[in-house]
Amino acid sequence: MRIRPVGTHALLLDCDDPEQVEAWRAELWHRRASGELTATEIVPGAVTVLLDGVPDPEAAAARIAGWRPRAADSGAATEEVRVPTVYDGEDLPRVAAHWDTDVPAVVDRLRRTEFRVAFCGFAPGFAYLTGLPPELAVPRLATPRTRVPAGSVALAGPYAGIYPAASPGGWLLVGRTDLPLFDVRADPPARLTPGTRVRLVDAP
Repeated sequence: MRIRPVGTHALLLDCDDPEQVEAWRAELWHRRASGELTATEIVPGAVTVLLDGVPDPEAAAARIAGWRPRAADSGAATEEVRVPTVYDGEDLPRVAAHWDTDVPAVVDRLRRTEFRVAFCGFAPGFAYLTGLPPELAVPRLATPRTRVPAGSVALAGPYAGIYPAASPGGWLLVGRTDLPLFDVRADPPARLTPGTRVRLVDAP
C-alpha cells in the first residue's frame, strides 16, 4: 500500500487488490469512529481509498503508515441486506455460455454467493458487489442498452450490481428486484454502502 497526497486536504491510498481496499476501508472507518483519524470522507474505489477533509495530511499519512488493517472479514460482522430477486434476465443464457454451464447453474451460483459492496459509483446508489471468483468475470455488452430498468440485477467484469434507477448500461442482465436502493430522504440515501454484505434471495 502506498499513500499519496491529493490537493491540500486529502490522501489517496493505492492498494494492491480489492481485498486490501476493503481491509483499509474498514480500518479507517474504525479509526475515524474511535477519534484516531479526522476525515470528512473515506471513499473506497476499485484499488484505492480516498480520504478527504483531512486537516493535517502529512501527520495523518505518518499515522496511517504505522497501522496494520485487520483482514477484511475480521472484527464485528457487517450488515447483511437480503435482496429479493426474480431471476429472469435476458442475458442469463449469455452468462451461462461464458461460465460454460446452463442457466439453472448460474442462478444457483448467484443464490449461494455472499456478495459484499466494494465501492459505489456510476450513479447514485449503484454498488459494485464482489464475491464471484475471477474466472467467472463476464464482458460488458459491445453496445450498451439505451435504457436498463430500475432494479435490474446485472453482471460485468468481476462485479455484480443493481441499477437503482433506469439508465443506459452495458452490464449483462440476470434478474430484477423491487427493493428501493436510493432515497434522498433516507440517511444514508444509498441502501447499499461499502462493506455491506448482500444476498440475492428468491423474491416471494
